[in-house]
Amino acid sequence: MATVYRKTYTMPLPGQAQLVEQYGQTLARWIDNKGKRRLDQTTIDRKGQVKIIRYAPTYWAQYRDADGQMVIESTGCRDKQAAQHVLAQRVKRVEQIKAGILTAQQRRTADYAGLPLQEHVDAYLEYLRCKTVRGKRVSAAHCDNVQRQLKTLLKDCNYRRLQDLTRESMQKWMNRAEQAGKSSRTRNTYRAAIIAFCNWCVETDRLTANPLARLGSADEHCDRRKTRRALTEVELGQLFTAARLRPLAEYGRQNLLRPNDQKKGRRTWYKEALTFENLEAAAALAGKQLKDRPQLMEKRLWLGKERSLIYKTLALTGLRKSELASITLGQVWLEEKQPYLDLKARDEKSGRGAKIPLRSDLAAELRNYISEKRDRLKSAAPLPTSMPLFEIPRSLVGIFDRDLAAAGIAKQDDRGRTLDVHALRHTFGTHLSKAGVPPRVAQAAMRHSSLNLTMNIYTDPTLLDVAGAINALPAFAPAPAIPAKTGT
Repeated sequence: MATVYRKTYTMPLPGQAQLVEQYGQTLARWIDNKGKRRLDQTTIDRKGQVKIIRYAPTYWAQYRDADGQMVIESTGCRDKQAAQHVLAQRVKRVEQIKAGILTAQQRRTADYAGLPLQEHVDAYLEYLRCKTVRGKRVSAAHCDNVQRQLKTLLKDCNYRRLQDLTRESMQKWMNRAEQAGKSSRTRNTYRAAIIAFCNWCVETDRLTANPLARLGSADEHCDRRKTRRALTEVELGQLFTAARLRPLAEYGRQNLLRPNDQKKGRRTWYKEALTFENLEAAAALAGKQLKDRPQLMEKRLWLGKERSLIYKTLALTGLRKSELASITLGQVWLEEKQPYLDLKARDEKSGRGAKIPLRSDLAAELRNYISEKRDRLKSAAPLPTSMPLFEIPRSLVGIFDRDLAAAGIAKQDDRGRTLDVHALRHTFGTHLSKAGVPPRVAQAAMRHSSLNLTMNIYTDPTLLDVAGAINALPAFAPAPAIPAKTGT
């Protein structure tokens, strides 16, 4: 028989409680922490101690499912009449299943509907952590971002159950996020996260259809907050030099006395900032100071050489940072007629894989680098093919910013365009166009699926010789006038 009830539990008898006899029962009269008078039933446990019987605040439902199994689950209701209404709905669903009105899929969907939304999200995150795309696992950073985005949406939109997910509520959230100053790109990432979650719910029969399938996206073209620019040839040379010298020059910075108005306690000195003008002097001074520590000096020199070569490889191949980090010595082919790097499909963003051609000077530098790497490891045998080509630090983004400052290159120009590690890929694409490489060839070198992406996103028009192209146009002189015919 289906019924609703409140579960009971016992608690020790409060010290100030008084036992009274009423209606043939022993009751405990006491005052709780909020000053409210209580009159509860009592019982005696196995040890003979008197305890108070308390009732849970919410009602539970007890009924038999379509298979005849007893089901006990919470209704989540504090009111008995509301709990009975919930029980009636569940009993009605059982009768529909018995009568064959609900299909197996609808039955699973109905079973999932009663679970808290957070449980569905947790299951989705577990799915993401096990998911493989083109032979590789979804990155931990992506899983963390999705978890953060869904947590924010559940809190801001007050989502509790799957039926709470509506297009209207998400559209209101996107409007509020826009008013709060979030960019179109940021709003679209949240939109993509919850739509992907709803698609997964449809695939696992948790939803019959995606309620957010027709949720409109924000226009990113009219609200671009971050625009990258390409580095000029001069700036690239300065960056390579700064990256090579800065690890050692950090030890050669001079101590400068703070002005009196900036002195705080013992903080009377500060280290001189590295600039492109004082880099060589600071590196030379560090060489003198570290002459008694040859191992440290050799380590800093090697670090600078490797870091400079990393930047140069990124700028001359168009590889992404994660793609270059995946390259091992077994994927470096320097003795071929055309040297190249063999990028595996599992490590490429598009999942196709590619052979990245190397310019002759870059191939020569890589050859010397690998030879020096073997000498540093004091290995007579060839290095293992599974060894990474470069030891790329996780903090390369911050290191790049410090190298920019040491090179005298502004992080952001007067147009608001910025530089970061990925800007080296923009630099590669821009200089391909500047060198007169046909657009279709540049698209293949960038490994883009769209020519528009190569020409409009990864090409910096400010470095192209547009004026020279215009001046190369014909003169377009006016044609001479044709004399009028005279009558005979």
